[in-house]
Amino acid sequence: MVVDEGVEEAEARTDRLFQALADTTRRDILRRCVREDLSVSRLAEAYPMSFAAVQKHVAVLQRAGLVVKERRGREQLVRADPDALGRARRALDGLEAAWRGRVERMSGLLAEAPETESEAQESTEGRSR
Repeated sequence: MVVDEGVEEAEARTDRLFQALADTTRRDILRRCVREDLSVSRLAEAYPMSFAAVQKHVAVLQRAGLVVKERRGREQLVRADPDALGRARRALDGLEAAWRGRVERMSGLLAEAPETESEAQESTEGRSR
């Protein structure tokens, strides 16, 4: 099967995005960074884990494109990238549109389907009562 490399890379980016969002701690770090830019050390103070563990969570978020780290003086500040959240929303919107289209097609098919023998029999029995 031939797969367009652009499509493959887009799928890999989407995978990284949702894998990063799958963790409670990373979602919380992201929420905090949406509100304000925070240093990794300040983030680490908020969790009952080592500084290194928080750094790893931030690195996963960074690889997914959800946050950007930038050096300001001696600190590494972490800030959320709002465009990444838009990418997540678009990915989910695409899935929702596909699902809704499927449901609408199924509803249309059911509306067009002729009555089955048992349904016809039930409606006849209902009228004769």
